[in-house]
Amino acid sequence: MSMAALQYLDFDVSEDEHGVGSFDAMASVLPAQVPALHAELTQVLAWAHDAFARGPLDEGFDWDYDLQLAEASAAQGTIGFDASTRSLWMDVRPGATPANPAVRCTLTLTLSGTPAFCAALREAFDLDS
Repeated sequence: MSMAALQYLDFDVSEDEHGVGSFDAMASVLPAQVPALHAELTQVLAWAHDAFARGPLDEGFDWDYDLQLAEASAAQGTIGFDASTRSLWMDVRPGATPANPAVRCTLTLTLSGTPAFCAALREAFDLDS
């Protein structure tokens, strides 16, 4: 069953010869779009936490992730996902000024996982279409 279509996260996918995959996305949005981007990130990360065991792949876990505010982002700070509350948090010090109110928030998300995780992620978010 597919989740809602992703509008902000456009993943580039790579897999090794064993089917271990990496899904890389970068999103850059204006302040008005940040809540929608947060909702999308929360949807993807909550789904993954609910469906599979997260941790280092080389220790036998199904998937792991890295979420960062991009260095090129005008917003500076940190971002993360609280697995216990299934919510995104940000500690951001935006660089907006009266002369430049349209500061973009740019972030990167990398999901890495086993073949089973990758197949389920592709299906859940219709990533092959």
